[in-house]
Amino acid sequence: MSNEPQPSLEKVHRFLDEAGDTTFFGKGRVPILGQEGVSLSFGLGMVKFAGSIVAIRQQVQELCREVEADDYVNRIPSVAKRVQSGGFFFHAKDDAPEVRERLFKWIRQTDCSMEMVVGRKIPGLFAKKHHGRDFEFYADLLSHLLKNKLRLGQRLVINVAERGKTTRNHVLELAMSKARERFAKQHDPLVISSEVVFNVQNPRTEPLLCVPDYLAWTVQRVFERGEMRYYNYVREHISLVVDLYDSGKYEHSRNYYTPKRPLTPENKLGPPMS
Repeated sequence: MSNEPQPSLEKVHRFLDEAGDTTFFGKGRVPILGQEGVSLSFGLGMVKFAGSIVAIRQQVQELCREVEADDYVNRIPSVAKRVQSGGFFFHAKDDAPEVRERLFKWIRQTDCSMEMVVGRKIPGLFAKKHHGRDFEFYADLLSHLLKNKLRLGQRLVINVAERGKTTRNHVLELAMSKARERFAKQHDPLVISSEVVFNVQNPRTEPLLCVPDYLAWTVQRVFERGEMRYYNYVREHISLVVDLYDSGKYEHSRNYYTPKRPLTPENKLGPPMS
C-alpha cells in the first residue's frame, strides 16, 4: 500500500431546504391530508451556486439589509417581527409579495440551480415503505438527491436548513446509508469517491438557505394549488423535479421534469389515495 499522501478533495457546498410537511395523521390516526395547514406532498430541494459562496452570501445579506431599511416594506408585520428578533431573513411562505419580488428577481439573475425530489403523501405507501415514520420518509427523499453525487470525487458539504426532528443527525445518516444502497444497485460501490458531510444550520444565520426555500416553495405551489406564476418565473433555475411516487409515470421517466419538460397545472395533486 502506498504511503504517498492522498490528494485532498475539492470542497463544494450545496444548500438544502424542504417544502410542505411530513404530517399524515391527526388525533386517533385519522388521515388529515389536504386539511388546513397540512400539505398533500413533501419535497426537498438542493441548490448549487456557481462562483464564490462568500460573495453570493454577501449579496443576499445586502438584500436583507435593504429590506430592513426600506420604509415601504419594513413595517409589514412579518418583516418587523424578524427584524425585532435579530434581523430580517427571507422566508417564502411568510414573506409579503413586495418582499418576495426582491429575492425572486435576484435569483433570476444569479447563476444557481436546484434539484428537487417531491414525495406524494400516500398513507398506504407511508405505512409500508416508511413504517409510518416521518423521519424515514424524509431520509428516503434525501437519499435520491444524494445517490448521484457519490462518485464526483468531492467533499460535499450539505448545508441543511434546521427543521425540527427530521434534520437530526441520525436521520441524515440514514439518508446517506440509503443513498449508498441505491448507488450500489447500479454501480460498483468501490467507485464511490465523494465524502459527504452535513452542516445543519439555522436559516437566520445562513442567508443562502433562503434560495432552496424560495425555489422549493414555487414547486410546492404547483403540486398543492396548480399555481404556475412563481415556478414559471424561475423555472430555468430548477434543473430537475422528480415526482418520486408517481408510479403511473415511471415508464420512460415521465415523472422527471426539467426546464425543457416543465411542470404544468396538471401536476396539481388531487385528494390522496389510501
